[in-house]
Order: sequence, then C-alpha cells, then structure tokens
Amino acid sequence: MLDDLDRRILRHMQVDPAISIPDLSDRLSLTTSRLTRRIEKLETLGIVRGQRAVIDWQALGYAVEVSLRVTLDKTNPRAFDDFIAAARDIPEVIEIQTFLGRVDVRLSVIALDMPHYQQIYRTRILSLPHIADIEALMHVARIKSEETLPI
Repeated sequence: MLDDLDRRILRHMQVDPAISIPDLSDRLSLTTSRLTRRIEKLETLGIVRGQRAVIDWQALGYAVEVSLRVTLDKTNPRAFDDFIAAARDIPEVIEIQTFLGRVDVRLSVIALDMPHYQQIYRTRILSLPHIADIEALMHVARIKSEETLPI
C-alpha cells in the first residue's frame, strides 16, 4: 500500500510536523506539486489525519493524572452508549478507551491537584451512569509516550 517515498514523507512529517511543503519537497528532492499530491493521497487514504498542536497539560498546571478502570452494569443494553456519552462531557477526561474483558472502559482524568481531582470524582465521575465497579490508579510517571510510528 505504501511505497518507499510515502514512508519517507511520513517519517519527515513525524519528525517535523510543522515543516513547510517547499522545505519538505527540498529535503525529499521532489517538486512541491508532486509532494502535495502524495500528501493528499495519504490524507484521502486516512493515513494522515491532519496536524495538531501537542499541548503539555502539566505546563498548564495540571499536576494529577488518574486512570480509572470502570466495569459497567451490562444488564442495561445502553450501558456503554450512555456511559461514554456522559464521560465525553467531562472536560478533565482526556482519554476514553473501551476493552473486552473484566474492565469495560478506562478513563484518563487530569486535575490541578488532589482536591480538584476529588471534586471531579465525587461530582462528575460517580454520577456517570451504569457503573458497577470502579478502580482508580494514580499516575506516578510516564516512562514512554511515543507518537512516532516505526515507518
């Protein structure tokens, strides 16, 4: 599906996502029009989904991260849909993942400090629908967080 040129383009875009088309075309020895067509193809295929700013939430004062593993009451056929819809409305929930197994959903929650986390947990998390069980794991350190793919 991808040829060597596509992989080279993706590698460069991962290393320097803000690189301009003219600069990238110079690095790859391509014309800007050929490079633009290749990038548009990668976007059409859904391989490149866009560019974004990566914001360090800790630099904004968020000092606490908690991973909540949630088991839902699956006797209700809408448990997943209702829970996920409500969890999306909590601004401090920065990630929602679903699983097969004992744990159904994992939420990543950030807070300014422990009192702020307790307030979020008591007023927002515990009011989410269809929770059968919940386990909190306090984040201590991020050892590896890699967004660059081995292309």
